[in-house]
Amino acid sequence: MTQPSAETKSEKVLVIRHGAFGDVLQSDGAIRDIRNRHPAASIAVLTTSPFRKIYERCPWVDRVLVDPRAPRIRLDKYFGVILTLRKEGFDFVYDLQNSRRTLSYRKWIKARWSQKNEKFFQRLEKTTGQLAALERNRIQLVQAGVEAAYALRPHVHWLAEDMDGLLAEAGLKPGFILLIPGSSSRRLNKRWPYFDKLAAALVAEGFAVATAPGPDEIDLCRALPATLLLKDDKPLNFFQLAGVIQRAGFVVGNDTGPMHMAAYLGIKGLALFGPHSQARATGLDLFLKVIEVGDLADLSWQDVLRATKAALAVN
Repeated sequence: MTQPSAETKSEKVLVIRHGAFGDVLQSDGAIRDIRNRHPAASIAVLTTSPFRKIYERCPWVDRVLVDPRAPRIRLDKYFGVILTLRKEGFDFVYDLQNSRRTLSYRKWIKARWSQKNEKFFQRLEKTTGQLAALERNRIQLVQAGVEAAYALRPHVHWLAEDMDGLLAEAGLKPGFILLIPGSSSRRLNKRWPYFDKLAAALVAEGFAVATAPGPDEIDLCRALPATLLLKDDKPLNFFQLAGVIQRAGFVVGNDTGPMHMAAYLGIKGLALFGPHSQARATGLDLFLKVIEVGDLADLSWQDVLRATKAALAVN
């Protein structure tokens, strides 16, 4: 293993990762590599408000800064972030977001920036095809002289709360099948429409089946013949959901954040992809079984049931 350079407690490192949920979870391995490269540094993450609590729990991070990502017309907020970062006096910046917004910060922040910009990746992808976010993270770290030992294998065990009590109350033992029938309300086209039939078939064959809906998915999950997992009649938070997933034996779901959580908790599963994105681009194909189709409505529940049972038989 490459030995980190000598450094002092005063060294300050910034990692930028705004979102989305799956991308935030993917960053665990890269940030762990950055921590190994800068073991004595103060490491801060610049993220957006929805993911602040996740990074506050991350063991590789010391502090969390929030970027409101206000429209450019709100120059007061845009330059407010820049002023905050300038005052921090960071020595190194690892921009895992690599967006137009975060690349614009480079003009104003006097620090050593770690990687090439988006145009570099666009040129690379012309010859290699679309890169998964994990591979982008790895390339950025290698360019910066960081040993990327964990970038391709995040493991968010630190995210999970103990949910054994809730599961016991629901009559569930570890090893149940968890269904993730939802997705962002802005991406309803990611939702496979036959989870009700899949749930009924699994229950009929003797499997224990559960769901853990997000805030806009409760009615969707209530319609399934499966155990509905809520905490005080409310959706589980990130940490509670991770604790439930950690006890599942198998997860079946759409291309959505909780499937990334399952993947990076080391849980086996089956992810269903329609034309909205490619499994390779998300990186989930490295961790889960996947089915990719041109139209999710054409993917039968029988095919998903067969794929689920085949994967369970292998496990």
